[in-house]
Amino acid sequence: MTKRNVSTAKKTKPVKTAKKVNTSPETVQTEAVQPEAEAVQTEAEVQPLEESKTKTAKTGTAKKAKTEKTETEKKEAEKKETEKKETKKPEKASKKEAEKTEEEPLTPEPVEQPAPAKPKAEEYTTPRRSVAFIGSECYPFVKTGGLGDVMYALPKALIKQNCDVKVILPRYKCIPQEYQEKMVFKGSFQMDLCADGKSFYVGIMEYVWDGVVYDFIDNEEFFATGNPYTNLIDDIPKYCYFAKAALAALNYMDWIPDVIHCHDWQAALVPVFLRVKFVDTKLTSAKTVLTIHNLRFQGIYNIPTIQYWSGLPDYVFNKDALKTGYEDANMLKGGLTYSNIITTVSNTYAGEIQNSYYGETLDAHLRYHSSKLRGIVNGIDYDIWNSYTDDRLYVNYDITNVLEKKKENKRRLQEELGLVQDDHKFVLGLISRLTDQKGLDLVNSIMTQIMDEHTQIVVLGSGDQRYEDSFRYYEYTYKGNVCSNIMYDETRAHRIYAGADALLVPSQFEPCGLTQLIAMHYGTIPIVRETGGLKDTVEPYNMFSNMGNGFTFDRYDAGLLLDAINRAKSLYFLNRWCWDEMVQRDMDKNLSWDNSAKQYKNLYLDLT
Repeated sequence: MTKRNVSTAKKTKPVKTAKKVNTSPETVQTEAVQPEAEAVQTEAEVQPLEESKTKTAKTGTAKKAKTEKTETEKKEAEKKETEKKETKKPEKASKKEAEKTEEEPLTPEPVEQPAPAKPKAEEYTTPRRSVAFIGSECYPFVKTGGLGDVMYALPKALIKQNCDVKVILPRYKCIPQEYQEKMVFKGSFQMDLCADGKSFYVGIMEYVWDGVVYDFIDNEEFFATGNPYTNLIDDIPKYCYFAKAALAALNYMDWIPDVIHCHDWQAALVPVFLRVKFVDTKLTSAKTVLTIHNLRFQGIYNIPTIQYWSGLPDYVFNKDALKTGYEDANMLKGGLTYSNIITTVSNTYAGEIQNSYYGETLDAHLRYHSSKLRGIVNGIDYDIWNSYTDDRLYVNYDITNVLEKKKENKRRLQEELGLVQDDHKFVLGLISRLTDQKGLDLVNSIMTQIMDEHTQIVVLGSGDQRYEDSFRYYEYTYKGNVCSNIMYDETRAHRIYAGADALLVPSQFEPCGLTQLIAMHYGTIPIVRETGGLKDTVEPYNMFSNMGNGFTFDRYDAGLLLDAINRAKSLYFLNRWCWDEMVQRDMDKNLSWDNSAKQYKNLYLDLT
C-alpha cells in the first residue's frame, strides 16, 4: 500500500504543475496526456492528506482564474481546451470558472426583442379597412340603451383589428358640456332635403377620443330638444335629415370609407340615400351594413310625410322597399332592402326574427333577404366593466378572491339599501327597463312564491307605471327583504352586479342583452330565458357534469321561471362548492368585444 501511495503522490504532482502554468498552452498539452481511467483510480485511492492538497490546488487555481478575467478572448478559448483534458475534479472547478467569466456576454441572449411585438403582428394580419359608423346614440355622449354601448365599444375594438373608424352622431343639446367644449369645427354647408327643394344647414363638429374620430352633425332646428327620442312626429323629420346629412358630411370631408355601418331605424335610410341620391359621388363605392338591435322599433309613418322629408322618388315606396300596409312607409324595411349585409346582435335572434312570433310583421321580408342576414353577438367593454378596477364598487376583486370579496360587497349593498344584513340570504338582482318585453309580467305573477325567509330582491329600473307600482308595493310588503329603485343609477347598477348572488333576465325576447354578460363577468349567476342572445351566451347548468354558466328556462311561462329560480337556490344552499365553481367559471369566460370585432372585420373583408 505504501508503494501505491507514493506512486499516486507522484502522479498528482504534474497536476499541480499544470495548474501553475495554466495560461501556457504548450506546458498543459505535455502534462495532460495521462489516461482518464488512471486519473479515476487515483481519486479513489488518494489519502485524506493528499485530498486536502488537491483541494488547495483547486482553490489556488480558482483564484488564479479570477485574475485572468481581463485577458483576451483568445486566451480564454485556449483555457477551455486545457480544462477539458484535466482530471474530473479540476474539470468541474474550471467549468464553474468558465461560467463566471462568460456570465456577462451570455446575459443578453435570453432577452428576445420580438416577444412584445407578437400581439401587434396578430392584430394586423388582415388588410386595413375604413369604416363609418352612423347611429343615433353613443356612450358617453348620449345613451338610452344597448345601442349606445355598442356604438362606443365596437369602434374601439375594431381599431385593434386594423380598421380606420369614424363615428357620425347627431349633436344633441343633451350632450354634456365637457364634450361640447372640446369639439372642433370642421366645416358647414347647405343641403337639399325635402321634396319641395327646401335646404338645411349642416355643420360638422369633430371630437377625437381613444383613437376614434367622432363627427357630430350640427343643426339647431332638429337637435335642439333635450332628449334624442321624443315622438314620431318630430323624430321622422329629424332622422330623415340625419341620414342624408351623414352621407353629405362624408362627401364634404372627402373621407370615403370602404364600409358604412348603420344602426337601427334612425340610420336605416342611409343605404337608400346612398343608392338613390349619391350615385354620382365617390361614396357609391362604399358597401353598407345595417345592424338590427331591436326589431320592434322600425320608424313607421305615413308615406306622404316620409316622402316629403326624405325627398326620395316614388319608386322606392313600393311593397319590396319602404311601403308597408296600404299607406305607410317603414324606414327600417327600406334599409333592409338596400343594404348589402344585414346583421343582428346574436345568432339565435337572426333566426328568431324570420318567424312570425318575433318578426314584428317583417318576418317574410327577412326570409326573402335571409342570404345576407348574419348574427354576431355583442361583447362588453372591459375598460368600463371590470370588477378589479371598477371604482364604483365597495370592494374590488378578481377571480382569485371573488368568493371572499363578493360577500363584503353583498353586506355593503344590503346596508346601503336598508335590507337585512345577512350573508346567508340569497340576493336576486333585477336591472331592467320595466316593460313587458323584459318578462316582468312573469316576475309579477310569482313574486309571492319567490319571497321566503332566505331570499332578498333588489330592483333597479323604470318604465311602465303598473310595474313601477307593483315593485313599490312589494318593497312595502316585504320591508327589509325587497328594495325597489324606480330609477336608473349607474353607480347602483355596478354595485348590484357585484353584490347580488344571481341576476334575473326572464325576457320575452332579447336580441342580445348585456346585463347577463356583465353579471357573469362580475361573478353573478344569470337566470335567463332561452331566447336571442341569452341563449347564445348562457350555457344551462348541468348537475351531472357540474358544468354551465347559469340557469335557464325555455317557454315563456311563469312556472318555468319559478322552477329555474328554485334550482338556483337549491344549488346555492345545498352545494355551495358547485355554485362557487360556477362563479369562477363565469368570471374566467371571455366576454370582451375582441371576438365580435374579429367577426365584423371578416365581414367587412368579405364585402370589399
